[in-house]
Amino acid sequence: MRPKTLTTTTSWGCCRMTRNLRSARYGAVLTFVLGGLMVGTMTVRIPALTDKLGLSESTVGAILLVWGLGALVTMQAMRGIMARAGSRAVLRVGGPLTALSLVAVAFAPDLPWLMVAVAVFGLGFGMVDIAMNAQGSTVEQAYGRPLMNGMHAGWCVGAIAAGAVGSLSIALGLSFTANVALIGLAALPVMILLGRTYLPESPAARATATTRRRMPPIVYLLGAIMFFAFMVEGTVADWNGLYMRNELGAPEALAALGYPVFEAGMLIARLTGDRLRTRFGVRGMLTVSGLATAGFFAVVLLAPAALVAVFAMFFVGLGVATISPLTLSLAGTATDTPGPAIAQAGAMGYTGLLLGPVVIGFLSDATSLRTALGIGVVLGVLITLASRFLPRTEPAAVSRMPLPDRQPAEVAA
Repeated sequence: MRPKTLTTTTSWGCCRMTRNLRSARYGAVLTFVLGGLMVGTMTVRIPALTDKLGLSESTVGAILLVWGLGALVTMQAMRGIMARAGSRAVLRVGGPLTALSLVAVAFAPDLPWLMVAVAVFGLGFGMVDIAMNAQGSTVEQAYGRPLMNGMHAGWCVGAIAAGAVGSLSIALGLSFTANVALIGLAALPVMILLGRTYLPESPAARATATTRRRMPPIVYLLGAIMFFAFMVEGTVADWNGLYMRNELGAPEALAALGYPVFEAGMLIARLTGDRLRTRFGVRGMLTVSGLATAGFFAVVLLAPAALVAVFAMFFVGLGVATISPLTLSLAGTATDTPGPAIAQAGAMGYTGLLLGPVVIGFLSDATSLRTALGIGVVLGVLITLASRFLPRTEPAAVSRMPLPDRQPAEVAA
């Protein structure tokens, strides 16, 4: 009877491990969804924010710079923090902080208070964005197959929801304050509850990462590609609405649809991206993605009407969608533990996400918003050129192995 008891116990442990992995995967996806919802809500209501406080385009650029600097501070510190604490601990702090600071942004009564709230929102966002990608890589490696594109599809779902809720709020006459505050208050308890689903990284792997001072060269190349791609994404997110309204004469409700349509294209690409990676590889996918991004961004800028530009935004999203999850996934396999490598590549990449909208703001004051947005075409070409320096054969995206040094009870913690 002893062997039978041992077999039963082992089976119970395996089932529990499988259940915990499934819970971790759903928790990671939902974290991406909430991240997209909170950031998307902020971005789609920027025109309403400018009306609320009477802000100019250059002031909007300064606000985005403060947001970016707050995020960049935490992103630059994430490499060491992730090596010591791991993504689970960082998410348990950063998630609730992001939701609370979004509420503060909603109720900011004037520009100085808005700057403070936006800076804190950036700090929380920087923590969450790096940590949720590291958590996604940990789950991906635990499953033993590519999952990162699917994780990032969750971000698109959240961003699309933000655009839909934003458009509905505009139609119903809901103010910027009410719309943004409701999203932050709804996200707060969910982010707290999700803290129970995250997987811890292996202590042995974290100890190895702590002693590593320099990343492999491919991590820095991937970070450069992410810089270009995220600069495109940030430009679309923060300036698309104003471009549609001010340059193409679209009503605010139609202008607000450009970003969710862009995210819809990203969603479709990311839902199929993991399968396409298996067939074509990272190098081939990134080359095509860069060309598609440049081409369709040019269509947006040359569009004779807002409806044409909104339609073209779908294909811009389709082109740029898989670049960030592919580069982050590949960075996660470059070292023994995904956290520090993803933090390094992510910090480089998100510099583009943060600087892009700021550069557009100042260029638009010097020339015009349409001319300034031409940088999106250049960035697409740079993505194609940089991707040609990646190796033709990539390492396996994930290894089919159990999580190291982790018992089922520990995973459930």
